[in-house]
Amino acid sequence: MSNPWRGDVTLVIDGQRHVLRLTLGALAELEAALETDTLVALVQRFEGNGFATRDVLALLQAGLSGGQCNLSPDALLHGQIEGGPMAAARAAAELLARAFMLPE
Repeated sequence: MSNPWRGDVTLVIDGQRHVLRLTLGALAELEAALETDTLVALVQRFEGNGFATRDVLALLQAGLSGGQCNLSPDALLHGQIEGGPMAAARAAAELLARAFMLPE
């Protein structure tokens, strides 16, 4: 069960429900994957709808890692995401938002 107070976001990949979460370690992995010093630029890209597909994939992979899901990057890359690319982008944006603010 996903818990928004903990920063959880649910995403269905290949028919299986996964709970994603950006832990501190997952955020560090994300910074390294995107080769950035801070996440502020990434947040700004999402706020301004200027994000790239690699941003979405990196966020989802970090969320899977933080949520302790054993889905490989290759499985994510080739997986069928329920709701398509828009659902993937929405989940990535929710991960960022929930990592840095309390849910409503």
